[in-house]
Amino acid sequence: MESRAVIRAEGLEKVYGYGRNALTVLKGISLDIGKGEIVSIVGPSGAGKSTLLNLIGCLDSFQGGRLSVMDKDVTNLSVEVLSGFRNRHIGFVFQLHNLLPEFTALENIMIPLMIRRVRRGHARGQALALLDRFQIADRAHHKPSELSGGECQRVAVARAIVGDPDIILADEPTGSLDRANSRMLTETLLELGRQKGATIVIVTHDREIASQTGKTISLVDGKIES
Repeated sequence: MESRAVIRAEGLEKVYGYGRNALTVLKGISLDIGKGEIVSIVGPSGAGKSTLLNLIGCLDSFQGGRLSVMDKDVTNLSVEVLSGFRNRHIGFVFQLHNLLPEFTALENIMIPLMIRRVRRGHARGQALALLDRFQIADRAHHKPSELSGGECQRVAVARAIVGDPDIILADEPTGSLDRANSRMLTETLLELGRQKGATIVIVTHDREIASQTGKTISLVDGKIES
């Protein structure tokens, strides 16, 4: 495994609000995450875990420090450039899956590839293969409202990895699932990451999940404790 950092934060600060109402959520976060590393971020509610993940994923701006992702300084990039960058390099799994309700499971998985202008037939084939791998091929043409919570999360993971991203970010991906579905989804996500050499960062309250990652970052009150 290469040691080159694909995520490097130097003194990151995130502040919400202004003046007397300003709330500093992240206080000088510095970290390096290498290519192919599998990392968990743990800590109490309100510690800034999801905020940090959003910054790493170029979903939000910050007020201090610098951030490099895939050897690219993303500190001052425009919204348009960041959008294209995310689509090429980063896959996201959210706690509440964030599937588009008007599209089927198959179509939801195809979306990242369609944005890249991949041929529809190829995108469809890739999505169907993942649905089969996640054992929900028979649900391909069902919309999210017709799927169980576990099925929606499997679709969400498939959508995150369909484009073979360099980085997979997961924010409490099993928080709404029962233990059996949680274990299955975690094992599949980690296995796929190892197979493809992707860098994976998981925000979790689940110590069992954290114990399966190669590195654990403990965040407390907006600072890295360990």
